[in-house]
Amino acid sequence: MSLIQHLINGELVNDSGRSADVYNPSTGQVIHQVPLASRETIQQAIDSAKAAFPAWRNTPAAKRAQVMFRFKQLLEQNEARISQLISEEHGKTLEDAAGELKRGIENVEYACSAPEILKGEYSRNVGPNIDAWSDFQPLGVVAGITPFNFPAMVPLWMYPLAIVCGNCFILKPSERDPSSTLLIAQLLQEAGLPKGVLSVVHGDKGAVDALIEAPEVKALSFVGSTPIAEYIYAEATKRGKRVQALGGAKNHAVLMPDADLDNAVSALMGAAYGSCGERCMAISVAVCVGDQVADALIAKLVPQVKALKIGAGTSCGLDMGPLVTGQARDKVSGYIEEGVAAGAELVVDGRGLSVAGHEQGFFLGGSLFDRVTPEMRIYKEEIFGPVLCVVRVNSLEAAMQLINDHEYGNGTCIFTRDGEAARLFCDEIEVGMVGVNVPLPVPVAYHSFGGWKRSLFGDLHAYGPDGVRFYTRRKAITQRWPQRASHEASQFAFPSL
Repeated sequence: MSLIQHLINGELVNDSGRSADVYNPSTGQVIHQVPLASRETIQQAIDSAKAAFPAWRNTPAAKRAQVMFRFKQLLEQNEARISQLISEEHGKTLEDAAGELKRGIENVEYACSAPEILKGEYSRNVGPNIDAWSDFQPLGVVAGITPFNFPAMVPLWMYPLAIVCGNCFILKPSERDPSSTLLIAQLLQEAGLPKGVLSVVHGDKGAVDALIEAPEVKALSFVGSTPIAEYIYAEATKRGKRVQALGGAKNHAVLMPDADLDNAVSALMGAAYGSCGERCMAISVAVCVGDQVADALIAKLVPQVKALKIGAGTSCGLDMGPLVTGQARDKVSGYIEEGVAAGAELVVDGRGLSVAGHEQGFFLGGSLFDRVTPEMRIYKEEIFGPVLCVVRVNSLEAAMQLINDHEYGNGTCIFTRDGEAARLFCDEIEVGMVGVNVPLPVPVAYHSFGGWKRSLFGDLHAYGPDGVRFYTRRKAITQRWPQRASHEASQFAFPSL
């Protein structure tokens, strides 16, 4: 059994203290151990970042971008290797892992544009012989805490942009599936990143608290559950840190009577059951406008949910792999049981699935509920598993009210051929990311990702233009060079033009 290590100051190092098991979800077997960083190890990473910062911040943006160009090339060359590690430790299919990596690489591509995005703003002659400009300067040492469900993509939302902006970054990935994250960081070192600019430290709440409490860490990025997002936001902001903390979701898809139902069903299958539902952008509620739409949707979904190809994630041609842990599988099964007890109609039951040759794996088939109502826990809470709930309403307005009343506002979509309905939905829905006939409206890298309400704590979304603003601070400079022959009297009033 191998031991996964920290990456600090360009070297692999280990803790002599606590460790955690890393499982292969397809077999249920422990395959690695990962150290849980002590406060001393966290401080070691902080010290290396602090020492590397002065030289890195003064490295020209074009040279920082050159590192990112080489990094992108190495990621593409190592796609199969990275995807294999993701699948082995997370459980998602190889195709899904490769797709995750590609979306992460898009953010590296955006970081390659550093000379453009960091140009600043300049105004000449704002007053007599006076010029003014804004400069975007790095914060210093910043940190990111990332979830298990996207061990490649979500870290790539954070540190490429933070680093190309001139910061030094400390990454605390999920301890459940850390191998791909560590490999990707090593590839960035291979691309020419100086030692100390990026460190990877594994750990649990103790490591998170150490990063929150360290005065040298100026900003924290987080993606995970809402309770932890709220905790990190509260604890870090009261210490004067910048925070962007992305939390949970309950994403609704609205199906109008005029929707292209066959295309909507295909989209819902991937959005609800892809990656075993372990996505913050997964569609977990289908809101059908009218019983006729709901009946037709159920009739088309049932055979497809029952026919899902499920097996070890590292096998080819599958729709779903296992959930990440036995605890995750049991939690989702508990939600299914509770939905039945609350009176929802369980149309397809995914519990009790056994995969031949992988009987100890953490598998669960797709489940489908009909006639779910807003007071049920399976509607209100994020299940984070392969469960789709169908809710029936009588109008688009009722569907929108349902979504706007929910505490989460991460993503949503509408399936319709009606431009007026789509425009109303986009204008009035209180959700951060909206799709029209697009089930997973994840913004491309040159936009920004983030929800509303209790899906985001902080003022700025992740990556894209908001990411640049988050990882830099504006300095406004006003400069005057009087002509030698002139002499002006002192001014005691507030200066103006």
